[in-house]
Amino acid sequence: MTETTWRDLPITLSDVIYQSLSDEGFIYPTPVQTTCIPLFLSNKDVAAEAVTGSGKTLAFLVPVLEILKKRGSWSKTEIGAVIITPTRELATQINEVLSNFLRFIPDLTSWLLIGGENHVKDAEKFKTNGGNIIIATPGKFEAMLEKPQHGLNLASNVRSLEVLVLDEADQLLDLGFQASINTILSYLPKQRRTGLFSATQTDELENLIRAGLRNPVRVNVKEKKEDDGKIEQRTPSTLQNFYMIIESDEKFNQMMNFIQGRKSEKIMIFFSTCADVDYFYKVLQVLLKNTQVLCLHGKMKKKRNKIFTRFRTLECGILVCSDVMARGIDIPEVNWVLQYNPPKSANFFVHRCGRTARIGNTGNALVFLLPAEDTYINFLKINQKVLLQKLDPCDSVNNYLPKLRKFALKDRALVEKGARAYVSFVQFYAKHECGLIFRIKDLDFGKLATGYGLLRIPKMPEVKGKDVSSFVPVEADFDKIAYKDKNREKQRQIKIQSDEPKSSKFRRPPRSQPWSKQKDRKDRKKKRKEQKESSKKRKAEELEEEEEEDFQDDLKLMKKLKKGKISKEEFDNQFAPSDDDDED
Repeated sequence: MTETTWRDLPITLSDVIYQSLSDEGFIYPTPVQTTCIPLFLSNKDVAAEAVTGSGKTLAFLVPVLEILKKRGSWSKTEIGAVIITPTRELATQINEVLSNFLRFIPDLTSWLLIGGENHVKDAEKFKTNGGNIIIATPGKFEAMLEKPQHGLNLASNVRSLEVLVLDEADQLLDLGFQASINTILSYLPKQRRTGLFSATQTDELENLIRAGLRNPVRVNVKEKKEDDGKIEQRTPSTLQNFYMIIESDEKFNQMMNFIQGRKSEKIMIFFSTCADVDYFYKVLQVLLKNTQVLCLHGKMKKKRNKIFTRFRTLECGILVCSDVMARGIDIPEVNWVLQYNPPKSANFFVHRCGRTARIGNTGNALVFLLPAEDTYINFLKINQKVLLQKLDPCDSVNNYLPKLRKFALKDRALVEKGARAYVSFVQFYAKHECGLIFRIKDLDFGKLATGYGLLRIPKMPEVKGKDVSSFVPVEADFDKIAYKDKNREKQRQIKIQSDEPKSSKFRRPPRSQPWSKQKDRKDRKKKRKEQKESSKKRKAEELEEEEEEDFQDDLKLMKKLKKGKISKEEFDNQFAPSDDDDED
């Protein structure tokens, strides 16, 4: 069957658009483009849901350009279209694609408006260069609308607006931008065309569709599994999804073995916390001397765009990242997406995988799961329409953990990063959205610490009282572990020398100084009170742990009774012991 070309669409595009599409290598429109572009150009509002990597960007950029060209001339500061997107990286990416088209349409200008930039400089840039099409993050655009900057009242410039696009609309709401979106909508003219584009549908998005669109046409482009064409799935059909069941103390070695065999490929590795990203980025840098390793997460401010651009241009290398890179980002020729641990939300599993196998290209994704997490596979099949194939761990792999500990003994920064990463992951795991699958009580804290290459397990409430016998701590004087960074170590030594010994803090001052017995009594009283409160808190925690254990024991008894493993009489005796038992 012959593929549909751009000229086969039921609407006619401008010659300059046809030429631009051809020059950029977009020979055939994708299904979402074939459906959405004609609807947009026939004065319809569109709410489109399509799998990640299906070509949603062109599905709204082409209509935006056609609509603005059709109206005729625009003054340089007259805003005709606004495209709102959740992250700076995605906004930058859309602006790059748009800029390639605007080379052939000099009458129109664009303005990239993202966080991290100075408001005054942004205002000066707009007044100088203009911006008929704005690509913005919601917080930044809201601030510019509400607070005029440097003589620029942006609220007056949007009165001629023709098109509003909300890209990755579900994530805009997931990240808490709903209030900002509502504020932005209040400034925009009602008579406009609006498009919402997302990879997943949520209740919040449905509410936004009802509030912001006028009788929208709903577009739902689904993928079919190639073998029978009947099973719908939320990931591209050209993507192969794998999973590996592995204990947490072997996970890192298996990942390293996997990476070592693919040094000529482009790999993205997703972690669930920013502290994890910082730590494993440092670890991979140390262990993979001849491989380009970059990292990117949401707490990074000024460097994000630079790192994102750098990784896009690499032929091979590794990007260690958080879920800030999971949505809408188009990075050329990513061969593998690795998920060191599953994301907090099942939706993000799909979006992480979607960084590869984009626009018809092939790609692969692998998620590492603990033995207690194996039910996640069926959960994804039912909840996210994602089918995973099993990949067995390698029987013989190098053990990198002793080497990692050796490096930590020589660099205090690595020790601190490892401890922060461990704590952040445990806290993340304890609050996982899929709490029935990812249960903190099933987590082996000792094996987890071993897999992180830690020298000792950090003190934290979640680990208190748990069995960590599987972990072997390193005997070392931690006060003597120095920073590898000489300036940082110098500052640490200065701080050590300036700090008085703890015992001196409670030593009575010399007789030459005035001394208040009343103050001394108050200090002792305050100290006793703090000790009492600490003891009370500790007892409450211990009581809570005992109650939890009792509850779990009762739950096990009920399950045994239900399955017929014990009789009703045995259940009664164990569930509610007699008075004689209590006396013993």
